[in-house]
Amino acid sequence: MKKLFFFLLLCSFSVGLLAQEKEPRKIDFESDRNIQNEKYPGAFILSKVEKQVYFKHEGIEVWCDLAIHYNTENFFRAFGNVQMKQGDTVRLDSEYAEYNGNTQFAFASGDVKMQRPQTTLETDSLFFDRNKQQAYYRSGGKVIDTGGVITSNIGRYFIEEDKYSFVSNVVLTNPEYIINSEQLDFYGETGHAYLYGPSTIESETSTVYCERGFYDTRGDTGYFVKNSRIDYDNRQVYGDSLYFDREKNFASATNNIRVVDTTNQSLVTGHYAEVFRDKDSVFITKRAVAASVQDQDSLFVHGDTIMITGKPEKRIIRGFYDVRLFKQDMSGKSDSVHINQATGLTKMINLNSGPVTSVDVSRSPVLWSGLSQMTGDTIHLQSNNKTEKLDSMRVFNNAFLIQKDTIEGYNQVKGQDLVGLFENNEIYKVNINKNTETLYYSRAEDGKLIGINKTLSSRIEMFLKDQQIEDIYYYKNVDGTLTPDEDYPVNARELIGFNWRGDERLLSKKDLFDGKPPPKLTPIRGIPLPDEQEDFFDEREEDDLLLNEKSRLKPEDLKNRDRDSLQVDQDSLRVQKDSLQTPKEIPKNEAEDLLEELQNEENQTEAEEQN
Repeated sequence: MKKLFFFLLLCSFSVGLLAQEKEPRKIDFESDRNIQNEKYPGAFILSKVEKQVYFKHEGIEVWCDLAIHYNTENFFRAFGNVQMKQGDTVRLDSEYAEYNGNTQFAFASGDVKMQRPQTTLETDSLFFDRNKQQAYYRSGGKVIDTGGVITSNIGRYFIEEDKYSFVSNVVLTNPEYIINSEQLDFYGETGHAYLYGPSTIESETSTVYCERGFYDTRGDTGYFVKNSRIDYDNRQVYGDSLYFDREKNFASATNNIRVVDTTNQSLVTGHYAEVFRDKDSVFITKRAVAASVQDQDSLFVHGDTIMITGKPEKRIIRGFYDVRLFKQDMSGKSDSVHINQATGLTKMINLNSGPVTSVDVSRSPVLWSGLSQMTGDTIHLQSNNKTEKLDSMRVFNNAFLIQKDTIEGYNQVKGQDLVGLFENNEIYKVNINKNTETLYYSRAEDGKLIGINKTLSSRIEMFLKDQQIEDIYYYKNVDGTLTPDEDYPVNARELIGFNWRGDERLLSKKDLFDGKPPPKLTPIRGIPLPDEQEDFFDEREEDDLLLNEKSRLKPEDLKNRDRDSLQVDQDSLRVQKDSLQTPKEIPKNEAEDLLEELQNEENQTEAEEQN
């Protein structure tokens, strides 16, 4: 029984201690002058004579020129040169302020300035919840940082994280660029900014667009995801993710990339790209394809790696390793390709040193035009820049032209060099020089095979019509025979170096990647959506006010508004425009009237003492 009594007594004592701990601590104050005024029943009027009025409460200190202090209610209103300090990290200056010691909630207005080690916040009115360690404005504000000045309609500051969350018409202004965003989360210690919703970063040399991104305002580097784009003077860069370095004028893109040349009407795609603005160059790999318009038709170039360099009027496109070309009426393959858009010259090159031999002829550049296949050590295609049509082609060293006969076999022409002329993008004339050799299926007008003609000569001139060989002329040192088909050996119907590669011919854009496995895409490091924020103002009972019934603010001013909150819809963040009204302004003459009354009372007291 004694043990039970002792236990109950102990519990009662503990509950009493807890109740005492929960009892709000009274606000301490010091003042040169302390009087009461009938206009403010239950309050002391505190004012400065030599030293400012001073308050202290639970780690916060306040100085002001004049105050109305309701000691019983643990609440005061401060006027004139108000300064609040919380430790060594937060300083808040204003012309007017209120503070409730019971809720540890403060309000400041009039040239409000909150200073932190790295940032300064300026606004006309600010709410400060010390329990949450959050400050909040909804009437427009400005934050000054070494990385720029940030303005917004609504702002919230999380002191422990040193984080600002700006909403609605957010603008970050830097001497080098301007950021516009629907929401921007900014960390004062690092200068890191996170962009949510449609956002742009504009400068004289570039514009970045994204719907989710990160930017280091002090290091001038950024990382952007979701509908990201970088616009330069003559290029647009798209990708699943973009990296940007302003100082180096460098950008890289990863996965589903598009680099659009707005001047030359060309496009490069792939899954990894690097763009150097100062060098006017693009490097792209992983299923890289360059496409440009020629004669209202697109030429597609695919290679393991594609590089584009030079100013718009002097663009050079280089493709390396297993390069493939496709156009509606032409296709080709080579080790590498070099395209000069200024001159209209395309070079298909074999990277293997020395002339191609019969052993490695499969590596030689190959071009298909209509029913004709042409190979050689190097192939040049010349386009007319005005008409954008093919003018001519030239095959250097080991030139070999093969055309499948309409019925059987292959017509073949070989020599040292080949020159072809085009009309309406169709080859109509071919000249082959030096040590030429032909094997040709000669037919009558009705198509009946006359025989197989094998001829040696110094030069050949050949004419084509409707992509078929129509006439062949032989010049100098002609040595040839026409042999009936049945008498011509089957194993002799191919010239030395013959290599029909028709099964490699590209018939559509899909063939650019024929036989190649899809690339392994790099996992994208995403940027998470912002944390869903709780309401700044907690729901309270009617008789439990955040400030006090003596406050200049009405209870409804301390309520959350529907349009203050952020609405997150899956991956997108939509921010509704704020329609909040600035809290009711404090009449500027109230403090002056109080000081005048105090001065009159003091003068009256002095007069009475003299009498």
